[in-house]
Amino acid sequence: MLDHIFLTVSDLDLSIAFYEAVLPVLGIDRRHDYAGKDGPPGHPDLKGFGADGRVFFWLRQGSPSPDAVHVGFVAHSEAEVRLAYNAALAAGATAKIVPGAQDYYDPRYYAAQVTDLDGYSLEFVYKPWQH
Repeated sequence: MLDHIFLTVSDLDLSIAFYEAVLPVLGIDRRHDYAGKDGPPGHPDLKGFGADGRVFFWLRQGSPSPDAVHVGFVAHSEAEVRLAYNAALAAGATAKIVPGAQDYYDPRYYAAQVTDLDGYSLEFVYKPWQH
């Protein structure tokens, strides 16, 4: 199981605004800022997002590498997949795969995909057998 991930973004303020508009739809409603100066030498400043007392999704300023990362966010229903997808589009994302069953994985795999402001692939996915 993963504990956290850092995503390097080109404009931290724009990305924070984007994720603040999208992630709460999925129940990811905790925000935390970490000052790099408080860590080991060279540690970046981080802007974090999380839920249930944990912060696990972090943004850092730098040169994005969108081909290197695909992030799948858990949705708790098909309706939540659609809400997250629409929130992402409203916040400036580009549509990639519209909400629906992803039969090539499993007929119960319901998901949608967008690319964020830096071109990172984001997926909102509901797998009822895992909930």
